[in-house]
Amino acid sequence: MKDITTLLSLAALLVVAGASAIPPPHYEVHEKRETLHPRWTKRDRVESHKLFPMRIGLTQTNLNMGYEHLMDVSNPTSPNFGKHWTSDEVIAAFRPSRETEDAVRTWLIENGIPSTRITHSDNKGWFAFYATAADAERLLRTEFHEYEDAETGGVIPGCDAYHLPQHVRRHIDYVSPGIKLLAPVESRRSLQREVVRDEESGLEKRNAHGLLQTQAEANCTGSAPDDLSTCDVAITPACVAALYQIPPATTTTTKHANNSMGIFESELQFYYQKDLNSFFTNFTRNIKNGTHPVPANIDGGMQKVDDPYEAGGEVNLDLMLAYPIVYPQTITLYNVDDFIVQANQNDTYTFGFNTFLDALDGSYCSFSAYNETGNDPYLDQAYPDPLIGGWTGQLMCGTFKPTNVISLSYGGQESDLPISYQKRQCLEYMKLGLQGVSFLFASGDSGVSNYPSSAGGIDGPTGCLGPNLNIFNPTWPGTCPYVTSVGATKVYPGFTVNDPESAVYDPAGFPYSVNYSSGGGFSNIYPIPSYQAAAVGVYFESHDPGYPFYSALSNDTGDIKLLPDVGALAGGSGGIYNRIGRGIPDVSANGDNIAVYGGGNFSLSGGTSASTPIFSAVINRINEERLIAGKGPIGFLNPSLYANPGMLNDIVNGSNPGCNTIGFSAVPGWDPVTGLGTPNFPKMLEYYMGLP
Repeated sequence: MKDITTLLSLAALLVVAGASAIPPPHYEVHEKRETLHPRWTKRDRVESHKLFPMRIGLTQTNLNMGYEHLMDVSNPTSPNFGKHWTSDEVIAAFRPSRETEDAVRTWLIENGIPSTRITHSDNKGWFAFYATAADAERLLRTEFHEYEDAETGGVIPGCDAYHLPQHVRRHIDYVSPGIKLLAPVESRRSLQREVVRDEESGLEKRNAHGLLQTQAEANCTGSAPDDLSTCDVAITPACVAALYQIPPATTTTTKHANNSMGIFESELQFYYQKDLNSFFTNFTRNIKNGTHPVPANIDGGMQKVDDPYEAGGEVNLDLMLAYPIVYPQTITLYNVDDFIVQANQNDTYTFGFNTFLDALDGSYCSFSAYNETGNDPYLDQAYPDPLIGGWTGQLMCGTFKPTNVISLSYGGQESDLPISYQKRQCLEYMKLGLQGVSFLFASGDSGVSNYPSSAGGIDGPTGCLGPNLNIFNPTWPGTCPYVTSVGATKVYPGFTVNDPESAVYDPAGFPYSVNYSSGGGFSNIYPIPSYQAAAVGVYFESHDPGYPFYSALSNDTGDIKLLPDVGALAGGSGGIYNRIGRGIPDVSANGDNIAVYGGGNFSLSGGTSASTPIFSAVINRINEERLIAGKGPIGFLNPSLYANPGMLNDIVNGSNPGCNTIGFSAVPGWDPVTGLGTPNFPKMLEYYMGLP
């Protein structure tokens, strides 16, 4: 009898011990990792008493309706055009349902997690609580092990798979800690704005959607500010105004308190006031020396320098293009991340814009979507920054009110970042668009490809994708359907501001050290949005580029860090671009031979980082007139732009070479080189002033 009792007791203990790993019939696998990257090693099982910070991402409602909501306030034919939402209304629209909250809370309590231990996030997107490893294993019917990272030596808890009750699964997006482990992003360095110099010519270019710059022998400072005779040599404020018929602002023009133009900067982009003063003196008639942007320093960002050798070419370019259009309206300069982060060339900052968006929208700091909550621990900078000289404050959440228009001349390629990371961030542009914010992103400077990388990676050495390195490489985040992508044009030699512009193209060495052409193409992640469908349809019907294509989109599957597998999309079809993807750019503006001052010297710059602040400033100026008339800001631009393309100057000449092709060609109507065209200020103002 004693032996039988002992055996029964042992059997009972085995049942208890295995209960966490053997799910009952009504439990189902919720997430499962198929493979383990070689950099990770599975170690011992986590000790049962170890405490986990658990997070349950709740299934949010209406995220699939976000597009329809945004169209409702952005479509010029909608009775709700311009009726933008408040932040609280956005949170309420997408928060999990009461049924979801109740079902998950009840399940947690029934499985030993006291209600007093459960915290509900402010944006209602997740539950958080502490649990021992034993509690977590019992809750999820799994086993937690320690996983060691060979590259960093870090150890984090995780499981191969976990289970949830059938009736609860549909209410839960993901659980953390769970199967999340870092899947390395091989080409993160391609997002760094590194300076590449040609020692013989002195030419300089910056990677990403950045600055192209050369020291100019032609000096236009001896001419009157309104001289238009040399616009084919150097684009001055007078040239921009003439190209797009922008009337001069005067010192008596109203300066609306709620209409500062926003410009994003990072990567050691600090302005030098003497450069601004030189520009104002030589190229404008009414901007006072000493004029400078309103500082919005995020997570230790800084604004200006007193040493000319530390002056940032990008920020000077942005300010010198925007001020002559919007003045006396102000410019708010968002400088993001501390000096240590900005100066670090080892993948510290990947231009994910998450810390920036956190500072604009506090709810984004804990927003859950696509199995991600808050900032990515591997792709985004964490604060306080533990490095000496780093920002010691907490991550800024909701610190700054977003301006009506924000110009961003930074970015990378879709192939550089996980799909879930991009999609979660794209939703934030939708949420802020609902609140009336216009985001404009540069479309890139390397045509249908990326700049080749000697370091290798996903899009090196050709800058193109796929097993044969010949598939077009679309840029990001301009492919997000909730932002406006801006391409570039130029005034060719011998032409004037009265002649039609062409798509920008400068072969390597003339004058920059790299080929420069307007970024454009079709997304591998996002489908063609409805507001763009007719324009893209006409393009393919009337101006088919003639290249073989594929028709597929990358989807988020098991591994939440999945990168777009463009080779798999093409599927051996021989296609080199995606026929069903969202097309970019949407619009364009001049982006070459821009007259600037930098570090005390006159020079010429270019890039879609020039065209973006021009178009953004035009929108900001139109918003000013709407606000004075008692109307609201335009908000998300694309539906109204595509609804009335006649208010733009159609560009029909030029192309954007890459991947050993001429790329796409500029044609009548929308095209993936210059979009719908460049601004015509009088027509745009008339149109937008006619809307509610």
